[in-house]
Amino acid sequence: MSEQVLDDQNILTQRDPDGALSLAAHDYEQIAFQPEIKNGEHDGRELQQVVITGMGGSALAALLAHAWLKSELHLPLDVVRSYSLPAYIGPNTLVIASSYSGNTEETLSAYAQAKEKGAQLAVIAAGGKLIEEAIADGVTYGEIPSGMQPRMALIYNLQVLLAILEHFGVVSERVAHLQNLAPWLEEQTKNWLPDVPTEKNEAKQVALTAVGKTAVFYGGELTAPIAYKWKISWNETGKNLAFWNEYSEFNHNEFMGWTSHPVEKPFVIFDLISHLEHPQILKRFEISDRLLSGKRPKANIIELKGDTIIEQLLYGVVMADFASIYLAILNNVNPVPVVLIEKLKKEL
Repeated sequence: MSEQVLDDQNILTQRDPDGALSLAAHDYEQIAFQPEIKNGEHDGRELQQVVITGMGGSALAALLAHAWLKSELHLPLDVVRSYSLPAYIGPNTLVIASSYSGNTEETLSAYAQAKEKGAQLAVIAAGGKLIEEAIADGVTYGEIPSGMQPRMALIYNLQVLLAILEHFGVVSERVAHLQNLAPWLEEQTKNWLPDVPTEKNEAKQVALTAVGKTAVFYGGELTAPIAYKWKISWNETGKNLAFWNEYSEFNHNEFMGWTSHPVEKPFVIFDLISHLEHPQILKRFEISDRLLSGKRPKANIIELKGDTIIEQLLYGVVMADFASIYLAILNNVNPVPVVLIEKLKKEL
């Protein structure tokens, strides 16, 4: 019956009134976006570290960039997801404040602290107070197209972030590299479209496997941000509880947490596998699943396709969008709104 739901175009349309599936089908077009850097003049000070501050999907773009670029970064890059910045922030720190709405209070707090400390500042937002302050302060900024849920503008956010890192000389030619991947990602996207039947559609299959359960997503050293992305999409889009962790940290604590209860747990396990991971990480996935046999549900493998890490990250991002939308449809909830989050913001 659930499979019939996902292959019934009328039901898909009824349960996706805001067109989330259409948005996901055009994720690849975000790669073609050409960011414009405004208030771009800076004093050329020597940078010693980069800090990106943001929450949720805004922080996720930074984590994806770090996973892709860490082998070539010549500066430390930290991601801060809180109200407060670390004490080491100073004039030689580039602080990039990222908030899709521009009104995220944690990010506004961090921006104010960075300004007090005399840091080199930059802003990423679609509008709101953060853009207003950047203009008033003469701070470098890049705008993301507005009118979307933040988690659905992830690739826009990544593009602007890369443009700012290029602008300050932290990396080079990454925006153009990303843009060149649009045709490849478009081809991958075709595998998950609504008119592709479940028997040939891995995104639908994942949703069917997970419906009615709590999902746990595991990534490795390279793919941990994608595990986090799947968790975010499951929570916000699918309105479904989910957790994530990464190898090999998993083996030093959580590994034991599965051992004391019977296998009949209301969980579903997904291992996000990249052939580019360290060989020992790949062995840990395999051995851990074998040693936990009879203690937890067997892991479902999601192989991230692509020849490079950035291709695999993009593949994981778009597939997560589709799978979580199909999950929302199975849960009979609207994939787009996040009403409780908006209510929390008003209460705060």
